[in-house]
Amino acid sequence: MLKANNPQLSSWINVPKDSDFPIQNIPFGIFKTSNKSPRMATIIGDTVIDLQAMAEMGYFNDLDLIKSVFSQKYINEFMALGKPKTLALRDRIAELFASDNTLIRDDENAKGKIFQHVSNVDLLLPVQIGDYTDFYSSREHATNVGMMFRDPANALLPNWLHLPVGYHGRASSIVVSGTSLHRPKGQIRPNQEEPPLFSPTRQLDFELEVAFVVGKSSALGSSVSTEAAEDYIFGLALFNDWSARDIQSWEYVPLGPFLGKNFGSTLSPWIVTLEALEMLRVPGPVQDPKVLPYLEYSGKNSFDINLDVNIRTEKGAEKNVCHSNFKYMYWTMVQQLAHHTVNGCNLRVGDLCASGTISGPTPDSYGSMLEISWKGTKPVAMPDGSERKFINDGDTVVMRGWGERNGVRIGFGNCEGKVLPTL
Repeated sequence: MLKANNPQLSSWINVPKDSDFPIQNIPFGIFKTSNKSPRMATIIGDTVIDLQAMAEMGYFNDLDLIKSVFSQKYINEFMALGKPKTLALRDRIAELFASDNTLIRDDENAKGKIFQHVSNVDLLLPVQIGDYTDFYSSREHATNVGMMFRDPANALLPNWLHLPVGYHGRASSIVVSGTSLHRPKGQIRPNQEEPPLFSPTRQLDFELEVAFVVGKSSALGSSVSTEAAEDYIFGLALFNDWSARDIQSWEYVPLGPFLGKNFGSTLSPWIVTLEALEMLRVPGPVQDPKVLPYLEYSGKNSFDINLDVNIRTEKGAEKNVCHSNFKYMYWTMVQQLAHHTVNGCNLRVGDLCASGTISGPTPDSYGSMLEISWKGTKPVAMPDGSERKFINDGDTVVMRGWGERNGVRIGFGNCEGKVLPTL
């Protein structure tokens, strides 16, 4: 069987230049159409591939897969089959759509049942998310925030260099890319000399993040080591953890984020497997002081993934405001998962863990408007002549992520959401 990660592999399906989805990617998601119920799919180029139809036509009969997993509203049951089976499916898909395989290429009837152009489908939330944890793992971001709100000489809190800080977020308000969100409202205190007031947020922000999806459960009371952590990580997606900064700054002491965060987060629709990102591995940062033994790891557990954020106005004017990279993260995913479970917290298939805002070392790589505009003191000039300190009603925030090696580009597709006025 062909291996999907082979950089020499090409497909007979057309893959546009700079596509996020060559045959080496083969991510998984859920789609529907006017005459097709939600079902599992992958994508090559701009062609969405109906995996339920392929299963019904017998292309996976020898893979020992339960056909019903392809007709579910989420990919959870598929992930739960385990990596040997899910990776075997990726390789089978690569084999069938490789440039020298004629089995489906020359069968117009099969192609008619299997293929949909991406513009003709609705991409749905791919995972039924049971629990959601948001980390705070970018040293640059944590330092910037600390300099703004605390003593610049002691920007990082005492625990930050010793453990991956995180909090439990709200899973119910995570939506798929393309879903609009209403501006949230709550208590804010713009004037520290006066009482708080109830108002729509005046400081709506994005947070550039990458999320990983848990594909394997663990038992309550057990811990997952950094060495074993990748066995539990099915794949990654882009993630916008929308934030209402003025609500957040008033409410977060002493217990942390609540209404400033739980009104909505946006997830890109395709889950890119960890294996598809193999070629993008890079060493993690040097961690000083030395971490405790349960957080030590070996090997390359960071990933060189370019990350862009654009703001698009309601009339279509668009500007890039951030170019960052996932490799800037101080705490790696394996450390995040090891810390998450070290106290015996159990994992469940479909749990989502987000990186926290990903900021780099220079202002053009800051992953939030809070940092880009430096708490509103440095407005961003837009192409239409307007300015942005934070996100306006009618704006769409568009996140993109990709990495490239040996002429092969692996990406995630867009993660975007439009801001509507307060209800």
